[in-house]
Amino acid sequence: MKERNAVLLLLLTSFIWGLSFVAQSVSTESIGAFTFNGIRMILGAIVLIPFAAKTLKVHIKDKVYMKKMLKGGFLMGLFLGAASMTQQIGIETTDAGKAAFITSLYMIIVPFISRIFGKKIEKKIWFCAMIALIGMYMLCLSGGMSIGRGDIFLVLCAILFSCHILVIEKVSKDSDGVELSLFQFLFGGIMCSIGMLVFERPDFQSIKEASLPLAYAGFLSCGVAYTLQTVAQKYVQATKATLALSLESVWAAIGGALILSERLSVNEIIGCALVFLAVLLAQLDVHLPNTSSQSD
Repeated sequence: MKERNAVLLLLLTSFIWGLSFVAQSVSTESIGAFTFNGIRMILGAIVLIPFAAKTLKVHIKDKVYMKKMLKGGFLMGLFLGAASMTQQIGIETTDAGKAAFITSLYMIIVPFISRIFGKKIEKKIWFCAMIALIGMYMLCLSGGMSIGRGDIFLVLCAILFSCHILVIEKVSKDSDGVELSLFQFLFGGIMCSIGMLVFERPDFQSIKEASLPLAYAGFLSCGVAYTLQTVAQKYVQATKATLALSLESVWAAIGGALILSERLSVNEIIGCALVFLAVLLAQLDVHLPNTSSQSD
């Protein structure tokens, strides 16, 4: 697959995730965070079983491959489940716009971690990430920036999502993307379901009331979008993928305006435009002048 086509898949992923914010917002009126994430991930795994069954029949005989697959799926599910839960805990005590901005810090964290491990990052990517971050600030924050208790969980969430993106880049190269997603949702769903049974214990009626947003989050956000991310990241560097995925907050704002009748201010519209610009610039074949020494 060409990188440009993979980026388009990531943009589609961000669109599905953005509308999932609307579904998640509606579901909080009926069920808790563990219940929402546990059920939607299990639904995502169920959706993928028919698509992964054929290749699994072949790969299950290869013990080395399956060991690597299970390890990769477990790590992806661990980081995805932990990131989803810390995000939800943070949202409960933090303004939603502020939560979205702090979560978007993975745009900076991913290239920073990659640089620590010796991976060279184009100056263009740093530049685009900063533009996107400014756009996210204008989109998500209407007031000043202060630190609250919930913000600590959201910073942790951004770190965990960064690790999730980097793990996908690492384990998806030699593995089937659909199989990886299946095990990711299975492990993540089990982890969140344990929390659901221990801390929430929802009744059938509350789950029924949230059935529509759960269906969207399970079948589309998990089953489709996270699988597209896993498949597409085989062909796109994690640092560039984060910019495409960051559009989820823009789609969330647009979805809120169209579906929930929320209004976008001038600052929010400018913020959306800046994020779009950053993603576009990241895909163009241009390079910023290198002022560092050739030996760098």
